[in-house]
Amino acid sequence: MERKIKQSLSISWKEGIPASMMLGVLDYYLVPYGLFLGATNRVVALLSALPHLAASVAQFWAMAAVRRAGSRLRVVVVTAAAQAAVLLPMAALALADFRGRLAALVALAVAFRVLNNLCGTAWSSLVSEYLPAQRRGGYFGWRARIAGLAALAGTMMGGLLLAGMKPVSLAAGFFILFAAAALLRFLSAGMLSRMAELPLTSSPGSDFTFLMFLRRFRESNFVKFVLFVASTLFTTHLAAPYFSVYMLRDLGLGYFLYMVIHLAAAVGSLAAFPIWGRNADVVGNARILKTTGWLIPVIPLLWLISRDPAYLMLVEFFAGFVWGGFNLCAANFIYDAVTPEKRVRCLGYFNLISGVAIFAGALIGGFLADRLPPLLGLPLMSLFLLSGLLRFTAMLWPWGRFKEVRESARKVSSRQLFFSVVGIRPLAGEALE
Repeated sequence: MERKIKQSLSISWKEGIPASMMLGVLDYYLVPYGLFLGATNRVVALLSALPHLAASVAQFWAMAAVRRAGSRLRVVVVTAAAQAAVLLPMAALALADFRGRLAALVALAVAFRVLNNLCGTAWSSLVSEYLPAQRRGGYFGWRARIAGLAALAGTMMGGLLLAGMKPVSLAAGFFILFAAAALLRFLSAGMLSRMAELPLTSSPGSDFTFLMFLRRFRESNFVKFVLFVASTLFTTHLAAPYFSVYMLRDLGLGYFLYMVIHLAAAVGSLAAFPIWGRNADVVGNARILKTTGWLIPVIPLLWLISRDPAYLMLVEFFAGFVWGGFNLCAANFIYDAVTPEKRVRCLGYFNLISGVAIFAGALIGGFLADRLPPLLGLPLMSLFLLSGLLRFTAMLWPWGRFKEVRESARKVSSRQLFFSVVGIRPLAGEALE
């Protein structure tokens, strides 16, 4: 079994390459695809919000799906292959011409996100059990860097393809792009099928309802953490879907510049993973989450300063660096805080609450996008300002006081942590000495 687990870990990071390339296409080009098909701000809101709501509600059936299938690996492989199948008709919409194209795009995006969340929940539960606790941070941090490079490649592929195809046929460009994403996911599903299954254990306390989960807010450190992440995602997604709209519609940037600006965020994430990961191993994931939690509100405010593409690249690099640390440590916090027999259920509830928060934020943002008074000549700039100010509130509510679960975490000053992050005096070096 140990040999099979080692092989599965090897397959896991290799499979992350085509999977992340596929997600790089979906994450960065779904809204531009909607704009190409004629989406308004309200449709962009639905395109961003409804898939996350449906995916979050589907988490109620994540545990039931695993139990019915009798295997987490089977759920992972089937949902991954189904995702690829959904991407094929999504690609075909670019060449079709009928009245309900946008509604079809939203429906297919909903199906894709539902399958993606079910797949991710089962995958996270399974792979986290391949590793002992002390190795998870290093492995997932390293895998995140590989996945980030792959997502970077997917983003570059999309931008270069659309920029090159625009003079010929932008419709053909979007068709090829999403068809390529489908092929990448089919490849990923085939690789996943070669991983090893582990039996899913259970205990008397591992079965609890969603209401039982929420009722433990006052005493549960994990519930506080979930609400902290959810409030951050809600205030972020008030504006998040509209940075693409701002660049492509309001600034009139081409697909090449659009790609380059987003690449800066991907590069920032790649730079972030080893830095935040090393420091999280010393000070704990909670400390990094709270540190990045204070930096996240600054990001939309920086968009108000200049419209120069070179400046926006710097802003996106900073955003990628900050969010890289937040996302990495949020995942690792779950693995540390939840026992294996409860992991599928807790991951499901975490994704449910996060998905509802993203849905609410994007939907409210879409309502406000056309109704806020213009700032610096554009209503979207008012939305960016509002999102930035509200992001600070995630740190001020009671759930911002969740605690670290690692007993080995060290207490260090903010000054020491800053010097370690910028590389002047690494904390990890002090720990080794």
